Amino acid sequence: MATGLGVAAKAVLLVLAPVDWAYTGGRPLGVVLAGDGGLVVADADKGLLKVRPDKTVEMLTDAAEGLKFALTDGVDIAADGTIYFTDASYKYSLADHFLDVLEARPHGRLMSFDPSTRRTSVLARDLYFANGVAVAPDQDSLIFCETVMRRCSRYHIRGDKAGTVESFIDSLPGLPDNIRYNGEGRYWIALSAGRTLQLDVLMWSPLVRKLVYMVGKYVMAVPQGLRDSGTMSVALNGEPATMYTDPGLALATGWLKVGGYLYYGSLASSYISRVDLTKSSIEA
Repeated sequence: MATGLGVAAKAVLLVLAPVDWAYTGGRPLGVVLAGDGGLVVADADKGLLKVRPDKTVEMLTDAAEGLKFALTDGVDIAADGTIYFTDASYKYSLADHFLDVLEARPHGRLMSFDPSTRRTSVLARDLYFANGVAVAPDQDSLIFCETVMRRCSRYHIRGDKAGTVESFIDSLPGLPDNIRYNGEGRYWIALSAGRTLQLDVLMWSPLVRKLVYMVGKYVMAVPQGLRDSGTMSVALNGEPATMYTDPGLALATGWLKVGGYLYYGSLASSYISRVDLTKSSIEA
């Protein structure tokens, strides 16, 4: 059972027969449908890729301002075709991503890629593990998450505030990962881990982080202890609407509402699951 804001629901394991569609040669993290039926992929190892309907894979960009991406993470596409994406860290790869969290320094960037000019632009830098990104329905701004800081911010694409960043929601009840707009006036933010005393001590004590960092062979055991993963939905102005968490769920990094279901995947599992919203009191 999973609880959130006083509600409960059952998560159902989906046993599927997936078909290999394309091979990127790396580790796809963020994925978004392109207008031509293909996919734009934020591949942690390879960079920003395009997988065409014929299954061919094209490299779009793997560097900006002379700095190679080390952990390409979140991605979304605006109505005009501009691709917005994040590089969680230019210093650490996915295999060493928890070292970036322990170091707690701003190695992340928010960027855009213009398919017509093939230009990559850095929109915001010095981010703390830049993660998911979602273009707002009015196309005037986008929301991006910073995992280490437990916050999501708004970047203004156009208008009087174009090029500026402001707070969208902070002090989240967990570590934000991917974020998606559901087409119904809400964003769904994945919480890869909920707040725990262990996590708070780790994140806010430089001494503890340094000790864990130094004991390198044990460092990857720390994420396995993270729990209370889940998701929360927020209104277009950042006001929290509902939350779903499960003490037995770990590292659920992406949630997608389709019809009456919430689908999610976890870095700790080799399957996807779904929550039946019609059989729960979770406000969709």
